[in-house]
Amino acid sequence: MDYKLVVSSSPHAHAGLTTPQIMAWVLAALVPAGVMGVVRYGARAAAVMAVCVLACVFCEFLWQKCTGRAVTVGDGSAAVTGLLLAYNLPPTIPYWMAVGGSLFAIVVVKQFYGGLGGNIVNPALAGRAMMLASWPVPMTTWTLDGVSTATPLALMKSGDVSALPSYLDLFLGRTGGCIGESCTLALLIGFAVLLWKDIIKWQVPAVYVAVVAALCTVFGRPAAPLAEILSGGLFLGAIFMATDYTTSPIALKGQIVFAAGCGLLTAVIRTWGGYPEGVSYSILIMNLLVPLIDRATKPRVFGEVKSHAKNR
Repeated sequence: MDYKLVVSSSPHAHAGLTTPQIMAWVLAALVPAGVMGVVRYGARAAAVMAVCVLACVFCEFLWQKCTGRAVTVGDGSAAVTGLLLAYNLPPTIPYWMAVGGSLFAIVVVKQFYGGLGGNIVNPALAGRAMMLASWPVPMTTWTLDGVSTATPLALMKSGDVSALPSYLDLFLGRTGGCIGESCTLALLIGFAVLLWKDIIKWQVPAVYVAVVAALCTVFGRPAAPLAEILSGGLFLGAIFMATDYTTSPIALKGQIVFAAGCGLLTAVIRTWGGYPEGVSYSILIMNLLVPLIDRATKPRVFGEVKSHAKNR
């Protein structure tokens, strides 16, 4: 007989990509949005990205060295965190604040919980939330071509939808905003790369965006659904943060529930919250609910027989 049955411990199937390879592809998928950020906001945007990436890598290296842990900066996860944090910042943010956010994201959110795979919330979004709470004015000051401007979501919040950019301008990122969130076209190119490499599933971003579009209409938001989904960090969050392996549910059913919850919270915060955007906080809140979602959507083990309580 030519075939042999090999019995071994799990896992019995492998995706074919190592962690460093996955992180490298995520970085590659983020490149188009970064390029458009530099095109729109200039060299200052590139400098903020460099500061965040270098600070995250250095903080992880230094912390692991000081605590006697294995140095894992080569896996690329710290670089991904730094770039995602930079994409969620305005290009005018002072460099020392970017370093502070990077330190918080890597040390407090990631390393305090054991490093990669142990954090309970997305480090980049937690870093942004800390910065927004600590330095609200610099974090909400937007400029375009050197002129202070309101973001599309701020215009919607004020009810001044007549001043909204065209759909084409929103799609191409010709608006004020964070470095990596404005150009939907660039983010969709990155989305295609991640789908091609089978790193993420399309269902999570699709459900997230669809729920936001539907509920913003139901809640009576002043802008059309297309303007809602093309504004702010919705595509950035849906594609690159809501699909994070560590802080999202394991099963596809749970991931869909997670995405729908993110969409609901985003629409609620945008409509009734004091802050025009809701993507960051919605994902962070849903990150905390992941254990409950995993428990409720745990797939049935093949061959398992459900136990039935006996009536007594």
